[in-house]
Amino acid sequence: MKRLLLVASLIGAAPALADEGMWTYNNFPSSKVKEKYGFEPSQQWLDKVRLSSAKFGYGCSSSFVSPNGLVMTNHHCARGCIQQLSTAKKDFIANGFYAKTQAEELQCPALEVSQLVQITDVTDQLNTATKGLTGKQYADKLKAEMASLEKACTTSADVRCDVVTLYQGGKYNLYKYQRYQDVRLVFAPEHAIAFFGGDPDNFEFPRYDLDVTFVRVYKDGKPAKIDNYFKWSDKGAQEGELTFVSGHPGRTSRGLTVAQLELLRDVTLPKQLFKLSEIRGMISEFQNRGAEQKRISTNMLFGVENALKSMKGKHEQLVDKNFFAQKVAAEQELRKKVDADPKMKAKYGAAWDEIARAQDTFRNIRKDYEAMESGGINSQLFGLARTLVRYAEETTKPDAERLRGFNEANLPMLQNQLMSKAPIYPELEIAQLTFSFTKLREELGPDHPFVKKVLGKESPASLATRLVKGSKLADLKVREQLSKGGKAAIAASKDPMIQLAALIDPDARAIRKTYEEQVEAVVRKNSELIAQAKFEVYGTGIYPDATGTLRLSFGAVKGYMEDGKKVEPITLMGGTFDRHTGKEPFALPKSWLAAKKDLTATTPMNFVTTNDIIGGNSGSPVINKDAEITGLVFDGNIQSLGGDYGFDESVNRTVAVHSEALIESLKKVYKADRILEELRPGSTPAVKASPAQ
Repeated sequence: MKRLLLVASLIGAAPALADEGMWTYNNFPSSKVKEKYGFEPSQQWLDKVRLSSAKFGYGCSSSFVSPNGLVMTNHHCARGCIQQLSTAKKDFIANGFYAKTQAEELQCPALEVSQLVQITDVTDQLNTATKGLTGKQYADKLKAEMASLEKACTTSADVRCDVVTLYQGGKYNLYKYQRYQDVRLVFAPEHAIAFFGGDPDNFEFPRYDLDVTFVRVYKDGKPAKIDNYFKWSDKGAQEGELTFVSGHPGRTSRGLTVAQLELLRDVTLPKQLFKLSEIRGMISEFQNRGAEQKRISTNMLFGVENALKSMKGKHEQLVDKNFFAQKVAAEQELRKKVDADPKMKAKYGAAWDEIARAQDTFRNIRKDYEAMESGGINSQLFGLARTLVRYAEETTKPDAERLRGFNEANLPMLQNQLMSKAPIYPELEIAQLTFSFTKLREELGPDHPFVKKVLGKESPASLATRLVKGSKLADLKVREQLSKGGKAAIAASKDPMIQLAALIDPDARAIRKTYEEQVEAVVRKNSELIAQAKFEVYGTGIYPDATGTLRLSFGAVKGYMEDGKKVEPITLMGGTFDRHTGKEPFALPKSWLAAKKDLTATTPMNFVTTNDIIGGNSGSPVINKDAEITGLVFDGNIQSLGGDYGFDESVNRTVAVHSEALIESLKKVYKADRILEELRPGSTPAVKASPAQ
């Protein structure tokens, strides 16, 4: 994975070169696109694309593809919903799903689709409010001002507002979203074709996947009427064609300091890799218990394996000596420019050292912070218990003083999560908690006060079993009573999961407070200064790191060289059958084998582009200059895994399902007329129902 990355991506400051950048919609380089590709996106075009795009759940992307609320995303993004709607008798993950009528569309138990309807720059307001403040005062004032802006913006339960930090604090935008909480499953193919090739093919190319799912958003019990949506391209992606990807890339770290990258390289990523490997082992053991255990944990295993491969790529990038030397050189260059100007040096010169000290502080508290507050105890029931305990406590406080996530603007979303009808599986809960308690004791040691408080005299397995078997939180009515009953109901509860969450909450809050004031606040304040220094030195024509918010990238359908050989940019549907072995993960579903004779082998299947993406872009539409669907993003190639820290157009590639493969399979494999009619009105004759139901 050694490669020379572009200077712009290394310093996160100079104007981006090539097809680099996950751009915000209020700072998109239209003139740059025109210069390279001959097309200049207008403001009207940008607005339409923004409003036709959507955030899917809490970690994926999607798009509106009909005026009747039809939404397209990846199968792996919708897996949670698909599995929650499945049973031992009706396994929609394995067998697929198609609602032949609107009445058969099934409501997802815990899913939200949101549309970014407005962006407001609030940088000056926040900078004025926090001017001259540091440490706790800075953190408290920033939190209060953010909460105030979000509360004023949130005018109804259908609206969510978030203050988004950009350029590590150099700018702040207020994003206003239209929320759709009634989301219903319309179509999902079988897992065997949605993840054809499995983990061996993950982050690889050539690929032959149909990683797609269609859902529909409803409003007031009826399909939502959508004014802005993407129409379908007649031909789909063509080699050399200009492409845009509109989605929600999760997090990149291209603008971090060397000290922050060192912590990631030496501590954070190795720890995450070890833990994910152990979790994978735990789930694999659980799956060996039986068919039902495998069914209910497959989605979890998929997520862990995907994260594990991604983390490996990130770590390999940071341990590449040539790459890291370039990061060091880029930071030194910027610091020299700052130090050469007395005014800039006085204002910004100490920022890097302050962030380095904050990293040292985090090293000292990391074990406690991760064990007590950041995912140390992991299960659905415990997550519900902690949220209920904190909900009762935080809603008694003024909005400005609450923990982030419990502000008035967030309460509708919290209620949606608390009242989710998603199934909870006791045996899987016990396995997860047993693992969590075992690792907690291993990480902190048996004599640590927090470990003694959690475990007492019990073993991890006995405690996990007692908590799960004794808890009533799987009952929606119980959760509703606790939610409405407030602090009194929490204090009076005899539910063992609630009691555990309440018992350890003071410890978790204390370490969180230390982290927010001594690490997060210091990093925020000084990252803000470094961003301002970059603006002064390099100008404002740059893109910010990804933050899980809507971005637009541009590129082209283009192959690449790997091991001295050219990788062609487009695979064909016939190659899907050539790859079929009859054994997982290269075993095609029966529906595909039955339809082989009807499918056109030369139909484009998957393709790659030079668009700059990262995790979170899954489900993003690939569109052309006419804002038409030409593909559906579902992956990046193995070379793109280092994209968290830099971008190299020569090898980094977005991997997508071709729009023609979607049409061909919907028409000839699944006979999904109703969807085809929405995507291409007037194009489908009457045909039989899908065999994948």
